[in-house]
Amino acid sequence: MFELEFMRNAFLAGFIISLLCPCIGLFLVLKRYSMIGDTLSHSSFAGVAIGLVFGFNPIITAFIFTSICAIVIELLRDYFKKYAELVMSIILTLSLGIAIVLISSGKASAKVNSYLFGSILTVSKSDLYLISIIGLICFVTIALLYKKLIYTTFDEEGAKVSGINVKLVNYIFTLIVGATISVSIRVMGILVISSIIVVPVATAMQLKKGFSVTLILSMIFGVIDILVGLITSYYFNSAPGGTIALTSVALLIIVLILFKRE
Repeated sequence: MFELEFMRNAFLAGFIISLLCPCIGLFLVLKRYSMIGDTLSHSSFAGVAIGLVFGFNPIITAFIFTSICAIVIELLRDYFKKYAELVMSIILTLSLGIAIVLISSGKASAKVNSYLFGSILTVSKSDLYLISIIGLICFVTIALLYKKLIYTTFDEEGAKVSGINVKLVNYIFTLIVGATISVSIRVMGILVISSIIVVPVATAMQLKKGFSVTLILSMIFGVIDILVGLITSYYFNSAPGGTIALTSVALLIIVLILFKRE
């Protein structure tokens, strides 16, 4: 299996994604903001459609479009403070509308399935380099903002009083979320990206540890989900995104059974 270059590329890309997605996922879950994963994954669909129709690298166009949508979400939050889910619906509707119009033109329909459901065959060396660079930037940014992110996650008002530029931190974090989703579409597929963002976090939270330990456990569960999912999808010739999603839910059920509350 590993003598094949596309499998090595897929596993390396998957390893980066399996660390990055649960890392941002924990902050999203604790912010009660996990739906942003679904919203931005649909935004990445529009970005991919733009790339396929106009002949650009779909990952780059997905990254640009998803980042724009992430910034717009943060801007609109000021106008819909009591109805944050309304912002998600607006962006999701806009993105799906753009994607459907472009895909229905017939110029991208042949290639779109590999982005919707994920495909280990499509991870090229250039994609791996791009995923590695964006992943490294995201990890470094999270490390630099780690304490501020924790503060704004648990007490946004207290963070403002203490002098933290909460708006800037939120803008940067939403950009990280957008970047993470855009680089995950090759392996995971657009439809199930949110599963690797949220489910490993839900699994880790069942162990009832502190924030730092839960973050590490989330990343460990993410690695297990993606590696097992990729191996299974290779041998059963199934879409990796769906297989990884099923693996992550199966692992969550196992942990729930083993560590069920008294």
